[in-house]
Amino acid sequence: MILIRNRVAPLEGVRVLELGNYIAAPTAGRMLADFGAEVIKVERPGTGDELRNWRLHKGDTSMLYRTINRNKKSVVLDLRTEAGRQAVLKLVAKSDILLENFRPGTLEKWGLGPNALNEANPELIITRISAFGQTGPLSARPGFAAVAEAYGGFRNLVGDSDRPPVRVGVSIGDSIAGLYAAFGAMMSLYQREAGRREAGSVIPLQERIIDVALNEAMFSMMESLIPDYQAYGVERQRVGGRMEGIAPSNAYFCRDGSSIVVAGNGDSIFQRYMVTIGRPDLAADPTLQSNADRWARREELDHSIGAWAAGLDSADALAALDAAGVPAGPIFTAADISTDSQYAARNMIQKFDVSTGEEILTGVGFPGIVPVIGGQSLPIRSLGPDLGENTVEILSGLLEMDDEEINAASGREEALQP
Repeated sequence: MILIRNRVAPLEGVRVLELGNYIAAPTAGRMLADFGAEVIKVERPGTGDELRNWRLHKGDTSMLYRTINRNKKSVVLDLRTEAGRQAVLKLVAKSDILLENFRPGTLEKWGLGPNALNEANPELIITRISAFGQTGPLSARPGFAAVAEAYGGFRNLVGDSDRPPVRVGVSIGDSIAGLYAAFGAMMSLYQREAGRREAGSVIPLQERIIDVALNEAMFSMMESLIPDYQAYGVERQRVGGRMEGIAPSNAYFCRDGSSIVVAGNGDSIFQRYMVTIGRPDLAADPTLQSNADRWARREELDHSIGAWAAGLDSADALAALDAAGVPAGPIFTAADISTDSQYAARNMIQKFDVSTGEEILTGVGFPGIVPVIGGQSLPIRSLGPDLGENTVEILSGLLEMDDEEINAASGREEALQP
């Protein structure tokens, strides 16, 4: 193993070829890169990954791209050309894992489907992310995470019951699919390595294709949604800041205008909680001793808790709850997270100087690497690269291509035409 600034990189020696765009496959690539894998991100000439322009405030590369594509290398290849496709196949021959999140059939249309990839590398792990998976009646349908979140049942439970469903403030469907893709790739890699220890053991191609559907990734997060419905006919509803069937657990306004979240739904916790807010009568009420009973009286409980919280500043309310052993916390903003001692202690905000192309922004914080190994987040080695930053390094060094071949494969030859 190598060391990353004196820290172990468990995936050192694993090479990943990322053909992904946007968030899902790049999230999987980011996770593998974070722990030492060499991730070569292939981008189209000229524009690169469209994420470079999402939430772009200055320059030509967004902080979103810099975050999701950290610790990777950027290579520009034109997959519309035979030279670009051949370069991809040469990279495949030297890689362990391929990540992609194109609409099903796209790689096949380019001559880069599983059979072609397998011919180039019979041990390659092919990780595919799409809206509805590679099979089934909806497999050819395009769709972003918003559609998948709705189709997977998630969106129906987000928001208040008297309003249309809303979305959360991040691309949660893409991110969860990316987590599953990374997990699936690592399982397949483990299976492949175990097979190598058994003489003559070869993992069939179909078992090396990891098929992640965005809607299924979200559906898998829905806990007992389907069993509750099929067993009892129960359909969960939107309940705002609450969690259906669990009480009291909600967010409350405090006197200083900020909010806190309190999860006082455990039976013994509830007793301490009610005493803390000055309502020992509720703690002793025989009709509030079970979670089901408390859920039935959730409006009453939330009214009592809300009245208590409204009379205190958030810091004082949290101090009282903490002293009583009631799980509670502030609802943080970006500004709060940026100065928080807990995040700092675990190296979860890591600072870099970032060029916008017009100026250098110094000390910009980026989220650290999860999970923690050794007590603190591993260091980020580099932010998401400039477009094509590593094209020559990879194509000349790894593939031993000359300038003419590099220009043809990366689209430079076309750009150089008068």
